[in-house]
Amino acid sequence: MAKGWWFRFSFLAALVIGALMAVTPTFLNLKDDSSFPVKSKINLGLDLQGGLYMVLGIDFNKVYRDEVTGYARKTIATLKDVGIDATLGTLDAADAKDPKHSIIISKESDLDAARAKLKEFYSYPLRLTAENGTTLTYGLGREFTREIEDTALSKSIEVIRNRIDEFGVTEPEIVSQGSDRIVVQLPGVKDINRAKDLIGKTAKLEFKFVNDNIPVTALTEWLDKVKKAGIEYKKGERFSDYVREINDNLKADLPAGSEIAFSKTVNKVTNEITNLEPYLVETTSSLTGEELQEAVVRIDQQQNRPYVGLEFKPNGAKIFEEITGANIGKRLAIVLDGNVYSAPVVQGRIAGGSAQITLGAGDYNATMTEARDLALVLRAGALPVELIFEEQRVVGPSLGADAIDKAQIAAMIGSLLVLAFMCFYYKLSGLIATVTIVLNVLFTLAILIGVGATLSLPGIAGIALTVGMAVDGNILIYERIREELRAGLTPFESVRVGFEKAFWAIADANITTALAGICLLNFGTGPVRGFAVTLLIGICTTVYTSYFVSKVLFEMYVGKGERKTLSI
Repeated sequence: MAKGWWFRFSFLAALVIGALMAVTPTFLNLKDDSSFPVKSKINLGLDLQGGLYMVLGIDFNKVYRDEVTGYARKTIATLKDVGIDATLGTLDAADAKDPKHSIIISKESDLDAARAKLKEFYSYPLRLTAENGTTLTYGLGREFTREIEDTALSKSIEVIRNRIDEFGVTEPEIVSQGSDRIVVQLPGVKDINRAKDLIGKTAKLEFKFVNDNIPVTALTEWLDKVKKAGIEYKKGERFSDYVREINDNLKADLPAGSEIAFSKTVNKVTNEITNLEPYLVETTSSLTGEELQEAVVRIDQQQNRPYVGLEFKPNGAKIFEEITGANIGKRLAIVLDGNVYSAPVVQGRIAGGSAQITLGAGDYNATMTEARDLALVLRAGALPVELIFEEQRVVGPSLGADAIDKAQIAAMIGSLLVLAFMCFYYKLSGLIATVTIVLNVLFTLAILIGVGATLSLPGIAGIALTVGMAVDGNILIYERIREELRAGLTPFESVRVGFEKAFWAIADANITTALAGICLLNFGTGPVRGFAVTLLIGICTTVYTSYFVSKVLFEMYVGKGERKTLSI
C-alpha cells in the first residue's frame, strides 16, 4: 500500500514539474533564445495577440470567361478529330455573368454533324444559345455554372489553407461567407503585405514560346497606342488585369494566336514597377503548372543566387521534352500571372522534366524571400479564381492585452472566492480541493502548449467553465465522504468508499459534457472550435485532478488508517 502510494505521488510530482516547465515560458515571457530548456509558448488567438482579418471576394466573371473559352477550344479539337473543319470565333462578354463564345463551321454540310457531336460530348458544360448560318454560339450550362462556383470556392479555401500552413501561421481561420466570399483570420501575422501577396497570387504558371519574328519597333508602336488610349498601370491594380486590358485593346493589331506579356522590374522599397520589358508570346500555353510536381529553392553555385527549381510529373516531363525538342533555337517564356520571369533560348531537347525560374539581381535576402514565397505558392497549387481584397483590418494586440489583464483579475478573484468557500465549508479538506483546482488549470495550459492549440477569449471561458466543473467534482466526493462518516465508518474507510461511489457520478457528468464538446469541435468554426478544444482538454484534466489527484492528497492526509478525525 505504501509503495503504491509513493508511486502515485512520484508520478503526480513529475506531472506537476513537467507542467510548470511547459507554462513557464508563457508566464515569464521568455525569448526563444533563452537558456530555459522548454521553448514553446502558448499560442494566442487573433482576439488576444492581434493579427490580420480579411474578407476576400471571388471574381467569378473571369472564371466564366476562361471556362467558356477553354471549352470552345476543346470543341475545335474534338471536331477536327472526327474530320470536321472548324475555327474559333469570338468571345462575347457583354453579359459578364453569362459570356458566350462562337464556333465557326467551315462547311455548311458539316453543320448537322458538328451540332450532334458537340451535343454528344459537351451537352453538360455548354448550351447552344444562338445559330447564325455556320456560326454556333455557346454559353455555359446552368448546372455547370453552379458546379464551377462550388468547386472554385472550396478549392480556393483549400489552396489558401495550404499556403498559410506553409507560411507558419498557427490556427488560422479560413471559412466561406456566402457563395462568393472567404473570411481569413491570421493571428500574430506582422508582415501583412507578404501575407496578402501569398494569399492573393493566382499562381497560374505557363510555358509559352516567344514570337521573335516581330520587330521591336512593332512592339513599341503597339505600346504607344496603348498609352494614347489611356491604359496605364496604377499602383495597387492587379498586374494580370492590366496585361489583359492591353491585349483586349490590341486584339486587332496582334498576330493571330499571340498576346503581349511583360517582364517587370519592381522597386524593393516602394514596391513600384520601374521597368516593363514586353514579349510577344503565344496565347495558348504549351505546358501549365497543372503538370508541376515540385518547386524548391536552390542556389546557383556559380553566381551564388537563389532560383526556383521545377520538377514535372511524368506526363508533364514528356510534354516538356517534346516541345523543347521541336522548338530548338526559340525562346521559351516562363510566365506566372502575366509576368515573364525568364525567357531562355532552348538549346536542345530537355529530358527529365526539370526547369528553373531565375529571379534576377538584387539584395540576396530579398531575392531568397521572393524565391521561397514563389516556391511556396507553386507547391500549394494555383488558385482557381482571382481574389479581391474587399475588406482588411489589422487587429492590434491591445484588445488581447486588455482581455488578458481582465481575465487574470477575474481568475484571481474567482480563485480567492473558491478558496474561501471551500476552506470555510470543508475546512482542511477544502484546501485540498483548492490545490487540485490550481493543478487542473496548470495541466490544461500545459496540454494546450503541448498540442499547439490556440488560446482565445472563448478558450478562456472554457477554462473558467473547467474550474466550475472541477469544484463540482470535488463537492460530489466530499459529500460522499461526509455521508460515510455519518454512517459511522472510520476516516480511512470513508475516504476509500467516498471516492469509489463518487467516481461514476463524476465520469457520467463529464462524459455527457464531452459529447457536446465533440459536436462543437466537429461542426463549429473559429471561436466555437477554440472553446470546444479548451473544454475537452479541461474535461480530461478535471476527471484526473478531481478524482486521482484528490485521492493521492487524501491518502497523504489520512495515512494508513491511524487518523481518528477528518476535517471536512
